[in-house]
Amino acid sequence: MLPRSAETGADVLERARPGGDHVPRRPAPSVHGSFTEVFTAIAGNVEQVVRGKPEVVELVLLGLVAEGHVLIEDVPGVGKTSLAKALATSLDCRWGRIQFTPDLLPADVVGGTVWNRASGEFDFRPGPVFANLVLADEINRASPKTQSALLEAMEERQVTVDATTYPLDAPFMVLATQNPVEHDGTYPLPQSQLDRFLLRVTVGYPRRDSEIKILGSDGGADALDDLEPVATAKDVVEMAATARRVHVAPSLQGYLVDVAETSRRHPALALGMSPRATLALQRVARARAAASGRTYVVPDDVKALAPSVVAHRLGLTPEAQMQGVTSAEVIDDVLRRVPVPSGRPER
Repeated sequence: MLPRSAETGADVLERARPGGDHVPRRPAPSVHGSFTEVFTAIAGNVEQVVRGKPEVVELVLLGLVAEGHVLIEDVPGVGKTSLAKALATSLDCRWGRIQFTPDLLPADVVGGTVWNRASGEFDFRPGPVFANLVLADEINRASPKTQSALLEAMEERQVTVDATTYPLDAPFMVLATQNPVEHDGTYPLPQSQLDRFLLRVTVGYPRRDSEIKILGSDGGADALDDLEPVATAKDVVEMAATARRVHVAPSLQGYLVDVAETSRRHPALALGMSPRATLALQRVARARAAASGRTYVVPDDVKALAPSVVAHRLGLTPEAQMQGVTSAEVIDDVLRRVPVPSGRPER
């Protein structure tokens, strides 16, 4: 909970529709179904806005229930921000939006203290990071100093201002969007900040039939306006607890370590998988297993998620970069080299 002085930053803690208008919202219905039922309900709600991209929606939701942060990277205009808005609206929880620009300051992200003439004291006014879901829009358009303001919040789930630490409520997720670094006016995210993102997702262009539907819906604006919450913050916290209990057999953990060790020896990589990357892959694999209705992880969970969880954490050699090799191609090659454990999952 925030201290009483923090509660004065009312506008960033209000429940609001995307766009900042403070309007009444119908409370989300109480959801007592299984993990799979709640997961499917949220995904279906988001897909009313983000058409033809169920795999992208699934990855973002897996990041949420795995208690991580997601970076959505692609060219402008493919629906990155719409996806974030649809997810925020689907959950009956606090959310904040930060539009990153070159002149944005760290205090604009985390908040700061202001003098209260009535009380004769400084009051803390929380920034938009004090929310359950934070949309960091075009994060790579801000300076590295401002980008770093998110680091403590993302990793420690707390913010320190003027030597006072303020915890962030659960669930807490940063959903950041960025344009490719080749675009003008962008600042590449440092490796230390990239590593804070549990997954990196690419939206891509829609299929022909999906784009025709987008044209018919005027870009999905009406669908977003009509969207109502289908789950609550409590549901997300309970789903995260369920995912943490999913069983990972010793043979699967050995497989994860084999993948990591193979990446560290790969000739195209100067920087392979760190132990943090291995832990991240296990976390998201647990969430995927729970979403599939299983109480145990299988190798297919690891293979399906590795490109999104691991690729942005790898460092290519200069030679590989000159040859046009991508980190996603390297992780695919790593997975082909590592034998998959066979047999039923050990319980």
